[in-house]
Amino acid sequence: MSSIQQDAGSTQDMGELLDSFEPMKPLRWGEVIQGIVMRSDADGVLVNIGHKAEGIVPAAEMRTLDRAALEKIKVGDEILAMVIKGESAEGAAILSIDKALGELGWRTLEKSVDSGVVLKGKIIGFNRGGAIVEVEGVQGFVPMSQIISVSREHFKDKPEGAPDTTSSEIGKDLSLKVLEVNRSRNRAILSERQAVQERREEKKAKLIQDLAEGQVRKGRVTGISSFGAFVDLGGADGLIHISELSWNTVSAPDQVVKVGQELEVYVLRVDPDNKKIALSLKRLQPEPWETITQRYNVGDVVDAVITKLTDFGAFARVEGSVEGLVHISELTQKMISHPREVVGEGDNVRLKILRIEPERRRLGLSLKQAVEEQGQV
Repeated sequence: MSSIQQDAGSTQDMGELLDSFEPMKPLRWGEVIQGIVMRSDADGVLVNIGHKAEGIVPAAEMRTLDRAALEKIKVGDEILAMVIKGESAEGAAILSIDKALGELGWRTLEKSVDSGVVLKGKIIGFNRGGAIVEVEGVQGFVPMSQIISVSREHFKDKPEGAPDTTSSEIGKDLSLKVLEVNRSRNRAILSERQAVQERREEKKAKLIQDLAEGQVRKGRVTGISSFGAFVDLGGADGLIHISELSWNTVSAPDQVVKVGQELEVYVLRVDPDNKKIALSLKRLQPEPWETITQRYNVGDVVDAVITKLTDFGAFARVEGSVEGLVHISELTQKMISHPREVVGEGDNVRLKILRIEPERRRLGLSLKQAVEEQGQV
């Protein structure tokens, strides 16, 4: 095909593209319209906005576009612009890309209030009350209470009036939900907290679907309370109850784990309805009774603590959850009516192992034989 034929074909294609636009109604100030770039240079952009109608975007009305974006504007591109002066006998309509972006931004924000969609914003300044952000070409405000990824130090001692634009956090991107939009007051209030919480809830729901009892997962300790430790599994927190931290007796969770610690946990239970996850640390270790014969033999004399007294004897803890019974007849050579005559709860004693029954989780212990072996009366 000759170059003349190619040029003719290109001209025809451009003509068909321009003819595809419906005839324009009289342009009104504030309308956002779509057009095709006819020419782009340092003075601005000439735009076809319908049959035999043209508009001009002066350079001063596209300042929101950086150099790279301006260089990308080519003949034939479709652009959006706002009418700031209608077409007249004196000349073509005057258009603004900057104001079109702002108008579309406000419309996007207004729709987002109802839809709940999460938008991306950039911090452009701080004041005492919060952060000033740019979202969809619109300046909005995020109250301090709704920001979670910026230190409170950035809001201290801020002067009244002009916002601080020198902070190291300027330019930081935030995920935001729109709380309130008031065009007449040029007001847009947003929340990072709600956006992050929503995203976390979505991740939590997906994680709970993927979790199964018996799995071993990696996590990080995010909090400690009197009843256990919370572990982030990558989007959802599970609880290791204090009773599941160790086979040994634990009086406070921070004896076993620390905030920020990374560890592996065993998934005990998953409750999708209530979105709760029960975890265990001790289940990753052998239960002490399963390996007790590896550590003790019949005849060993061991240190123990008296934990409970009954009419028929005293229970003593040898280690962790391993307890055994000292029958009343094995407490002393003397005749006694109750174990309290010899020992009390909390006493530290030396005991001889008489029997080991792992399958029944039983230990037979003797105080008097341990005393005899030590040569004590």
